[in-house]
Amino acid sequence: MNDITAPSVTDGETPDAPEPAVADAASPSAAEEPAAEAAVASAADPEADEEEARPAETAEERLKRLEEEGDIAADYLEELLDIADMDGDIDIDVDGDRASVEIRGSDQLSRLNKPSGELMDALQELARLAVQTRTGERSRLMLDIGGFRAEHRTSLEELAAGAIAKVAESGESVPLRPMNPFERKVVHDVVKREGLRSESEGDGKGRHVVIYPS
Repeated sequence: MNDITAPSVTDGETPDAPEPAVADAASPSAAEEPAAEAAVASAADPEADEEEARPAETAEERLKRLEEEGDIAADYLEELLDIADMDGDIDIDVDGDRASVEIRGSDQLSRLNKPSGELMDALQELARLAVQTRTGERSRLMLDIGGFRAEHRTSLEELAAGAIAKVAESGESVPLRPMNPFERKVVHDVVKREGLRSESEGDGKGRHVVIYPS
């Protein structure tokens, strides 16, 4: 079987990053440590986080909750940018069932984030912890820096298309490299659109997508 590789952007695993100087958000008190540990556990098992069911809420309640998450994350990230003496504008949106925050106009952050998006992932986890510290609820907020995530989606779709072509040519299943939940979902969507079947296999950092003939 062929193993298709491409540059990786992690979402569930947080790389080592300097501890931020925003005390309340980045340094939970002893009473808040269990909540922070739950968020770290979620990052270690992101697939479970994707499947977590929330209590029933109205569309208005959900929108209000996600907008609040975005506001909290934006305040936290703005303070980090001020501490680092970096420019940048922050856009807040709601994308499906997630709050979405993007840092725009920061060339320095964009350069530091390339090529693998590790800075984006670290800041995303810190922003999620900031939200959890304030709300007591785990957050699935998504962060982007200068459109990096959107560009990465395009490369993943191209990767999936190449693997699909190999499956069609060989009639055999094709495994892809280990991916985070965001990456796997993009691939699953492309495979489904093309009428083939795909499954996530493996555990932890080794979890990956396998594409099967129709």
